[in-house]
Amino acid sequence: MTSLAIVLLLGFSDCEAPVSHSIATHSSHVSLQTPQLDASFVRKGYVSGVKSGSLLDKATGSRDLGFGLDIIDWIMEPGADDAYRDKLNGDLAYRYNTLVHGKRAKRSIEGPQICTQAKKLDPNVVKAHDFTAVFMKYNYTIAAPGKRTGSLWEQTLIFPRGKRYFISSDRITSVNSSEAMFLRLDMPGHIKKQNIDKASEIYLSYIDGGKRIPISEFATPFAPDEKFNFRRDRDGVAKRFIRAYRVKNPKTGKPGPWLAGMTLDPAVVHEGWCNRRPGSICLIEEFGGRPVRVGERFSAAFIVGWFDSIEEMHRIYDQHKGATDLKVTANSWTLN
Repeated sequence: MTSLAIVLLLGFSDCEAPVSHSIATHSSHVSLQTPQLDASFVRKGYVSGVKSGSLLDKATGSRDLGFGLDIIDWIMEPGADDAYRDKLNGDLAYRYNTLVHGKRAKRSIEGPQICTQAKKLDPNVVKAHDFTAVFMKYNYTIAAPGKRTGSLWEQTLIFPRGKRYFISSDRITSVNSSEAMFLRLDMPGHIKKQNIDKASEIYLSYIDGGKRIPISEFATPFAPDEKFNFRRDRDGVAKRFIRAYRVKNPKTGKPGPWLAGMTLDPAVVHEGWCNRRPGSICLIEEFGGRPVRVGERFSAAFIVGWFDSIEEMHRIYDQHKGATDLKVTANSWTLN
């Protein structure tokens, strides 16, 4: 399979049984159960992506250790907001030169931060013959001076038959123009402070050709740009863009499976880092960082889930490398 313009079409034959996935809707969330995974999608509260602690790997009993997976923040661009920070509404102000954000000047074009401030989404979960699809969307409601509100974020997640991972895409349709617009998200997700001792190591494919980092290297806080930082303008395009943490087996305490987040087209990554905040180990990514005009779209596609080895991650990544978007019909999905 080529690394560019990939199209993956999952069809089915008449003799195949439908997927044995079950969906349940609750007041606060929607839950999905497959033979391989459990996952939930928040309707009220900390929204977007897969709910914190809900991605259960049934083969090992492992769960994600953070605040959720594929969690969405602001639409941003390079440059400082110092000159008009006092005029910004909500959570748009972005303070750099800090332990949390590092030294690089950036500013929010539109907000709020979806995960913490949108407060309510309506995940649409649809079971097809060979997969289950989850759709979410949100129009941004506040903007920086001189910018409009209303850019559309759309998220699609696919849970295919027989897999321990899901495929996702995040897309922005912009009502503004920028010379280097990007979307910030957690990919795959953070590790909560209280769960750090449940992880044994972290893998970053773009550091030193692929670096395994003991969890002890994150014992004390450090800023995003101090170490384990990737920038496309400085480092070029990575061969692969995979970030993963290894979970300890909940029964034995021995190293278990890897929870990975793969950005399938490494060229879309503007910046990504893995750093320690006082309350978590962060795995944050920004995709885009190129000119966008009013009405244009930009997107990225990901694979997120459980893997038994780094070699398995590489193999799956290379099968789908180059994809930037996800399209769903009634009976199939395409990763383009």
